[in-house]
Amino acid sequence: MSKTVITKSNLDFLKLLKKNNNRDWFNHNKEHYLTELQNIELFANDLLTELNKHDVIETVNGKKSLHRIYRDVRFSKDKTPYSTHWGGGFKRASKLRRGSYYFHLEPGNTFIAGGFWGPEPSDLKRIRDEFAYDAKSFRTILKNKKFIETFGTLKGEQIKTTPKGFDANDDAIDLLRYKQFLLIKKFTDKEVLSTDFVKQVSASFKIMRPFLDYMSDVLTTDINGISNV
Repeated sequence: MSKTVITKSNLDFLKLLKKNNNRDWFNHNKEHYLTELQNIELFANDLLTELNKHDVIETVNGKKSLHRIYRDVRFSKDKTPYSTHWGGGFKRASKLRRGSYYFHLEPGNTFIAGGFWGPEPSDLKRIRDEFAYDAKSFRTILKNKKFIETFGTLKGEQIKTTPKGFDANDDAIDLLRYKQFLLIKKFTDKEVLSTDFVKQVSASFKIMRPFLDYMSDVLTTDINGISNV
């Protein structure tokens, strides 16, 4: 079965929207938006199919993975009403699989991401406990050649001091300072418009899998390895 290709018009619409980010323009161009959205929905469906070849995804329909183009501006200084990117996320299925996959399509700024944006305090503590106990397995994942080629390094906000309850001289202090655990890979517009972009994205997410599985194992067990779900 052929896979959906992101078209130049999908990106061009976003450029137009960025220049005309107001309700009058959008309402006047609503049919144009809906036409472009149809292809993005097909892309999301194809990506979901690919993801289910190497993981188990809770989302059952690619359309439902897409984020609304209408921005919530209630608490934002930026009052423009519409997002100027196509984006969506896929949650992994069951309590045993933690983490999710995210894609962001935008001219000159397309990327995929995954991981843990805002871990609950109990989850963050559990992850740090594991690092303090033994960080070798996690470092092995981070040092994998394909992992580095795809994602570079672990990203996310860090604290400058030592987290409460941990030792500043711990060998894992570099990991203990993380508050977020994110993996990000960027794509050029040329790559986005290529015929195999869906497979490129899926392949990159597959390389992310050991990272998500490690975190899942940690967050579904106690420090002794006993299941807590």
